[in-house]
This record gives sequence, C-alpha cells and structure tokens, in this order.
Amino acid sequence: MLVEQRLVEMGLEASPPVLRTNRVAALQHGDLVYLSGRIPTYPDGSSLTGKVGTDLTWEQGYEAARQTAVNLLGELKEFIGDLDRVTQVLKLLCMVNTADPFFDTSGVCDGASDLLHELYGEKGRHTRSAVGIACPAGNMAIEIEMVVVIK
Repeated sequence: MLVEQRLVEMGLEASPPVLRTNRVAALQHGDLVYLSGRIPTYPDGSSLTGKVGTDLTWEQGYEAARQTAVNLLGELKEFIGDLDRVTQVLKLLCMVNTADPFFDTSGVCDGASDLLHELYGEKGRHTRSAVGIACPAGNMAIEIEMVVVIK
C-alpha cells in the first residue's frame, strides 16, 4: 500500500477503469502483466485532447503523460489488488498526438517515466518507446501501454 499512499500524498487520483467489450484492460502471463493503452482522463470525466506543439504546450503534454501513468496504475490496482506487488516496470509504449513539427515526444513521455521512478525507485526504471502520431482515437493528447513484473 506504500505506492498507493504516495499517490494520495501527491494528490493524484486515477480515472475510473475503462469498460471494455471485446478486449481487456490487463492480461497476465506468468509474472508479467500487460496493460492496454490508457489516455489522459481525469476523475471528473474530463480528458486532455489536442496536438502537443499547437493545441497543447509541452508542459501540458508532460502532465497528460503523468495522468495517463496514474490511470494505468489504477487499472493495474484493479487487476492485481496491490500496487506494491510490482517488482519491476518493464516497458512503456507512449504515443503522443503531435503537431508538425514537434520533436520532443521523449520529453513529453518523461511525465509518465518520472512518476513511475518517483513511486517505485529503481523498480520504476523501464524501457520505453516514445513516438509521435498524427490521428489518435478521440484526438487524445497521449496514449500509453505498460508492461510490469509482479510477485
């Protein structure tokens, strides 16, 4: 419960879990948990949409990545029950809705990476892909997938 306590202390709250029809939010294989992509939605139901570089500032993109990581952790908690079961964050795939030209997708995605490192320390350091995309679903600012190892 230490990770969850830190999230509360930071004033961060995950948006409600996403209802899925023909797919799932998380899937476990051995000690790996694969999380479907999440977006920057907030507990009040609002979302952050638009292209980073024109509609949104770099700082707003960073915050969107941070909130998306919080939402991934909310899905993970729903799936495994206790976020302290995570022994390693393995991989993030970050897809940023970018304007042309915008070249700092890596910096935007640091919003998620920095939060995971802050919460888990060395266990939060991970591999990552940070790509810019032109036409995400719903014009969302970012979508992130995550893979973790659990005990």
